Amino acid sequence: MMPAAYPRLDCPALELVFYDSCAMVWPAACPDPVIRFRSRAALDSCIPAHYAWGMKNSNPSPPEIPFVFPDGRSGTAPSGLMSRESWKIFQIMSEFVAGFERLAHIQPSVSIFGSARIAPGHPYYALTEDIGRKLSDAGFAVVSGGGPGLMEAANRGAFAGKSPSVGLNIRLPHEQHANRYLNVILTFQHFFARKVMFVKYAKAYVVMPGGFGTLDELVEALTLIQTGKSTRMPIILVHRPFWDGLLDWFRDTLIAEGVIDAGDLELFSVVDSAEEVLEAIFRYYERRGFEPSEEEREIKLNL
Repeated sequence: MMPAAYPRLDCPALELVFYDSCAMVWPAACPDPVIRFRSRAALDSCIPAHYAWGMKNSNPSPPEIPFVFPDGRSGTAPSGLMSRESWKIFQIMSEFVAGFERLAHIQPSVSIFGSARIAPGHPYYALTEDIGRKLSDAGFAVVSGGGPGLMEAANRGAFAGKSPSVGLNIRLPHEQHANRYLNVILTFQHFFARKVMFVKYAKAYVVMPGGFGTLDELVEALTLIQTGKSTRMPIILVHRPFWDGLLDWFRDTLIAEGVIDAGDLELFSVVDSAEEVLEAIFRYYERRGFEPSEEEREIKLNL
């Protein structure tokens, strides 16, 4: 049976429709009743009900729902695996909304990356903590992955300083616990949503020694800037001896084979100390200021 009518959503493209225990995305042109969610909590509260249907009901698929396809044909709504995957869009959307609302006002900020495997007492840990503290005292919020190792070191330094210490944690199969040096923490299920938050509000990237995750963030930022999908910002690799082999490969293989340009090496710099990190950031922004242009705002909006 159809539920009583509810006010329509403001979104011109998609609506959310409830039929008993099942919810789904509905074309906006469809005249059937929909539910308006006024808060993220209200939206989140209905998501588990959809997943619970397949686990608790003897029929693993939701009940059949009238559906209007894009070409105008009438039928029943997709069910089973595909409808469950489609329903994931609301979980993904909630991560973006939470990130945008929480981070938009934490400005200016610097994102710091580095290995989760480096313990306190290691020179890399001490250097990262020093960088976090100096950035914080200089007025930059420090954003890390929120976990252990050099992420913890960055947050630890910032936590002792004057500006916010921010952690963007990620749920992993082997759970990554947030470190205890955080003023603000967000936890993500999806790497891609977390990646957007790292780059969207950053005034600089500081890349400490690290493994695949660190390299992933580095290359992601370089790609976004190289292709014009993100605005230019300082990308600073710290501790030259660690990065020299990679830089040699960039020059001797990537440039030599013609798959990147020699000018692409100017997208980043390499330093060895906390003081040089700050110098590189302020040197870049003293020429243009921290306030983005209208063009840069538009690029970040469409990141």
